[in-house]
Amino acid sequence: MSLGLFSQDLAIDLGTANTVILINDKVVLDQPSIVAIDNKSNKPIAIGQEAKVMHEKVNPTIKTVRPLKDGVIADFTAAEMMIRGFIERAGGKRHFLFSPNYRIVIGIPSGSTEVEIRAVRDSSEAAGAKSVYMIHEPMAAALGIGLDVEAPKGNMVIDIGGGTAEIAVISLGGIVLQESIKVAGDVFNADIQNYLKQQYNIRVGESTAEKIKIAVGSVLPQLDEEPEPYPVTSQNLVTSRPITVKVTYQEVAMCLDKSIARIESSIIHILEQTPPELYSDIVETGIYLSGGGALLRGLAKRLSDTLNIPFHVADDPLHAVARGTCHALKNLERYNFLIR
Repeated sequence: MSLGLFSQDLAIDLGTANTVILINDKVVLDQPSIVAIDNKSNKPIAIGQEAKVMHEKVNPTIKTVRPLKDGVIADFTAAEMMIRGFIERAGGKRHFLFSPNYRIVIGIPSGSTEVEIRAVRDSSEAAGAKSVYMIHEPMAAALGIGLDVEAPKGNMVIDIGGGTAEIAVISLGGIVLQESIKVAGDVFNADIQNYLKQQYNIRVGESTAEKIKIAVGSVLPQLDEEPEPYPVTSQNLVTSRPITVKVTYQEVAMCLDKSIARIESSIIHILEQTPPELYSDIVETGIYLSGGGALLRGLAKRLSDTLNIPFHVADDPLHAVARGTCHALKNLERYNFLIR
């Protein structure tokens, strides 16, 4: 086994919903951020996709845990298990003669507290990392999109992940203004669950709500390309009999409206505080969207129509933060905004 393997550097987007790991600009792991734990031994039995298929379907001897909530570590022990497992799966499994000697750069929410930053660092070091650096997710997203973050120019990036929506104005290698709100993928799923319960008297789990969001997720009641309605079979809470309903994108747009409006309000709040020269740059070049939330149908158009500013969806929104983190990893000495 090559000794070079144990000096590999890893770029990690440790997300509430998914974790992405890159080595040398290549995505080597893209898995759900979830771990299945044996209740008796308290040891992990599955991580990632294998654990996700158990979620909401496990027996009393097994529990599934999503270690991150709202973009930060909520369960330190489970997070360590998950990070360690993902690192091994990505190519760093311990050898009996050697131990991995990684440098890691991890994307974190821009509003992370010192306690939350310490939790990420401690979990990574416990999983075998030699050196841990952190980068705020909006900055990583900007790098991943390909923006020149060090230029004397204003750029605005919105990263909508699983736990948080990160809104930031970036210039001269720093975040001038930022806001992190807990309105993102998990809240969208909850909106869909609540709508189905109120409208059809049926209850669905997180996984089904996420499938609906992916299949017919929209923020506009009218689209040029209309997705087919998504069939959902569940139990009628009134009759206790099975019922199948077809959820349309118009219904999803309606139930997500309030959450999207909250994101719009936060964007407006940041723009109101933006210095005039940076504001002019943003209006000229537009605002960039990344993260899984950027894939909601019609989002860029709705935001553009509301704010009268162009919005652009990143070419690869799901991996923008991870690719930006990888870029930062290759330029550790250059970027002083990295947190050591």
